[in-house]
Amino acid sequence: MRTVKVSAFWESLGLGGTIFVLVYCTAGISGGHINPAVTFGMFLARKMSLPRAILYMVAQCVGAICRCALVKSFQKPYYNSLGGGANVVSEGFSKRTGLYAEIIGTLVLVYTVFSATDPKRNARDSHVPVLAPLPIGFAVFIVHLATIPITGTGINPARSLGAAVILDTEVSWADQWIFWVGPMVGAAIAAFYYQFVLRGTAVKALGSFTSSRYV
Repeated sequence: MRTVKVSAFWESLGLGGTIFVLVYCTAGISGGHINPAVTFGMFLARKMSLPRAILYMVAQCVGAICRCALVKSFQKPYYNSLGGGANVVSEGFSKRTGLYAEIIGTLVLVYTVFSATDPKRNARDSHVPVLAPLPIGFAVFIVHLATIPITGTGINPARSLGAAVILDTEVSWADQWIFWVGPMVGAAIAAFYYQFVLRGTAVKALGSFTSSRYV
């Protein structure tokens, strides 16, 4: 069986381009989340309800499992020999380093999503043609370049879960918690920073509350 080794650059470029296409195609239907971490960030920023967020996350995980099952059904020898794309912390790196890589990588991604889809920014910069999926895809490309050597790049709990479920080995499940905790923490930080620090939602809300007391 002949395998072709792909460099981290081309792998990152391919994944960034894929995310660009997927977000572009689904943005008008569901918002183009395709990632529980993005959905979690949107929920924390009060841009979607809890029931809707849960449904999105379930759909994303089911979709990831089906995708991995489909790939395995077509290329089972390659799938098994290459580890099914399962995320693990690479040899030479500690689990703490892997967790930090996932937190930072997801923070960059979710922050980019908030920035690229901010309606206030779109209104202000209407003279600049900005295609929201493009910076999101580029963020995925950059994050993959930085974290592939450390964790294989998760930044999407559904993607990590799908690979673990279908490969179903001890190795594929060993570090699974990192690829849930890391992205969710990163998404929470991004949501808090963008919504409550840059946008000053908390300050505005406090000001409105204070003013209403003296009306």
